[in-house]
Amino acid sequence: MGRRKSGITKKSNAFTIAKAKEMRKYMTYPEAVLWQHLSANKMGVHFRRQHPIGRFIADFYCHKYSLVIEVDGKIHEEEERMKHDKIRTMELKQMGLSVIRFTNERVIDDAHGVADEIREYLRLCSLNK
Repeated sequence: MGRRKSGITKKSNAFTIAKAKEMRKYMTYPEAVLWQHLSANKMGVHFRRQHPIGRFIADFYCHKYSLVIEVDGKIHEEEERMKHDKIRTMELKQMGLSVIRFTNERVIDDAHGVADEIREYLRLCSLNK
C-alpha cells in the first residue's frame, strides 16, 4: 500500500513532487539552521520540509495550522522576484494557507528569535482553534 498524501500534496504534479524530493537533499544553510528548530516536533507540531503545495514547493509546511514558512535569500530582494513572491503568497493564501517569510540573514543571525516568533504564531493559532 502506498503512502497516503495530504490533500494539498495531491494537487501537485509528478514533476513538483520529484523536485521537492530532490530539494530535500540539498537544503540551504539557513534552511538547515531553521530545520534544527522545526524538526522532530520540537515546536509541538509536525513540520515538513520542501513540501509540494500545488505548483509550489514550500520550504517548511505545518499541516495542522496550514502554515508555510519561507526562508528567502538575496535573490528575493530583486524586483521581479518580489513580484513573483507576492503572487505566490497570494495564491497560497487563496488555498487557505498562512505564509511567514524570513530572510537568510535573519535565520543565521537570530535563529532562536525566529524560532520564538514561529512558536508564538503557533501558540496564537492553537488559541483560535
